[in-house]
Amino acid sequence: MHRFANPNRFLRLSRQVLPWVAGLAAVLMAAGLYLALVASPPDARQGDTVRIMYVHVPAAWLSLFGYASMAVASAVGYIWKHPLADLACKATAPIGATFTAVCLATGSLWGEPMWGTWWEWDARMTSVLILFFLYLGYLALVSAFDDPTRGLKAGAILALVGAVNLPVIKFSVEWWNTLHQPPSVSRLGTPAIDPSMLWPLLVMAAAFTAFFITLVLLNTRSEIIQRKIQVLRAAQAYGAAE
Repeated sequence: MHRFANPNRFLRLSRQVLPWVAGLAAVLMAAGLYLALVASPPDARQGDTVRIMYVHVPAAWLSLFGYASMAVASAVGYIWKHPLADLACKATAPIGATFTAVCLATGSLWGEPMWGTWWEWDARMTSVLILFFLYLGYLALVSAFDDPTRGLKAGAILALVGAVNLPVIKFSVEWWNTLHQPPSVSRLGTPAIDPSMLWPLLVMAAAFTAFFITLVLLNTRSEIIQRKIQVLRAAQAYGAAE
């Protein structure tokens, strides 16, 4: 992996990959929206309200995936001193926070007509809200230091500690009696969702994932360029001081 730790090599590789990933995201998103809004049937009980699922569920998956990616990047940065790991973690944080906010907002929109309430402090909802605050805490922490390297290291510690919340989110509906329904797609055996709704959901999940990767690549490239600018400015200031 250290072959890809070189910023210039990463910039070249990401420049080649980005058009393909962005194009895949656009194609999958168009297909997913058609399947979700037109081709898929309304639910027998929820009616057309069920279509919120096609945004809410992929956003929920990626909110977890985003933070798990940050935790892995933080571990890689500490153990193998990967030069780009901390920058990738920082680049992922605002994107993961956005998907978590979308998850919370769409969950409230879906919950009000189904459960009769916009919000309920059950285990799943509360743990996802904590995840959102962890994202915000990371973003605030990495910006709180004058030395960017110290900020990234402090943020990495928070990302690793906060990862304990991920299994709580995942298994909360199984460990406790919650208002949120149990897993429908990932449960063992046959998914508790009709194929006419499952396939649009999977296509939307793939579209969201491709979109997520596109944003992370763009943001990581931006972080690398900003770091180069900071190094150049520091060198110029040091030269002027001499």
